[in-house]
Amino acid sequence: MARKVVYIHGFNSSELSYKATAFGEYMMDKQTPYFVPRLHYDPRVALAQLDSVIDSDTVLLGSSLGGYYATYFSQHLGCKAVVINPAVRPFSLLNDYLGPQYNPYQDCHYELQHEHIDALKSMYVEQLSNPENLLLLQQTGDEVLPFEEAVRYYSHCRQIIEFGGDHSFVEFPRYFDTITKFLTIKN
Repeated sequence: MARKVVYIHGFNSSELSYKATAFGEYMMDKQTPYFVPRLHYDPRVALAQLDSVIDSDTVLLGSSLGGYYATYFSQHLGCKAVVINPAVRPFSLLNDYLGPQYNPYQDCHYELQHEHIDALKSMYVEQLSNPENLLLLQQTGDEVLPFEEAVRYYSHCRQIIEFGGDHSFVEFPRYFDTITKFLTIKN
């Protein structure tokens, strides 16, 4: 059984994202503690933040860039993770965002730099060594990330693929029971 659940939010998001708070409400009557850390924009700092709260007894949910981080920890620590419309190779997509950024959910101005992209690239897991530890929840209507890339990358993992939807993963609460069972969260 999981000792704790950590939700990892995406790029320019926060601990108050819809999916993080909706799953948090669902977790209120569970016996497993639920954490959603506010992540720094610098991937090196975010990795250190996550490293301080994640261990092999932790289970993870990650959305978008949070799915990338969840995959990294799942494969390095052997913990289970559910990835929701995950970024597979964010370092190849973020060049278009180099320069000044504003995260409205954290009210934070910062500059996305090449070193941030390089840090993300250094975290890339080329081949999934423990695919059984991952569940992909993917909607094909994701307007932000190429869904085909996730379907290919996670091809040896359990997958739930829905046609339509969008990057927010429309009607996410429908999968709370599926997530709970996969992550072995106590009721």
